[in-house]
Amino acid sequence: MQKKLSHIDESGNATMVDVSQKLASVRTAIASGLIKFPTAVFKSLSDQDFVGKKGSIVQTAVIAGIQGVKKTSELIPLCHQINLSKINVEIEPVTDAFQITCTVKCTEKTGVEMEALTGVSIAALTIYDMCKALSQDIVISAIQLEQKTGGKNDFQR
Repeated sequence: MQKKLSHIDESGNATMVDVSQKLASVRTAIASGLIKFPTAVFKSLSDQDFVGKKGSIVQTAVIAGIQGVKKTSELIPLCHQINLSKINVEIEPVTDAFQITCTVKCTEKTGVEMEALTGVSIAALTIYDMCKALSQDIVISAIQLEQKTGGKNDFQR
């Protein structure tokens, strides 16, 4: 079986996948990412309970991640607009970093991997924006799909 890119037609042009013949099913995706800080900056943030001049860093990033999930089809040109059933963004402090996890669920004809990845990305960018006055040596990394269920193929990292 030879795999091919689903968003490129026979002529090499970008195209949206036709999902009209697919059956709706429950679909879930979980993505994760990491935003790492210099040790002194993270300690300073931790000492302030992760509240900066702009407010709660974590809660602001959670809300931004949820908004990002909802806007995915506007940000990524070939994504379908879908009705979402559940969005959960979790941000946990780890050693000099925040671990971000975004879980998205729907009952649709296409999956929510891009939505989960977008949620993580927007949450991480929001944290960066809120903390950049302390340091530009903040690194966003390891944004990846952890799991997807529903549709033709399930995936587990």
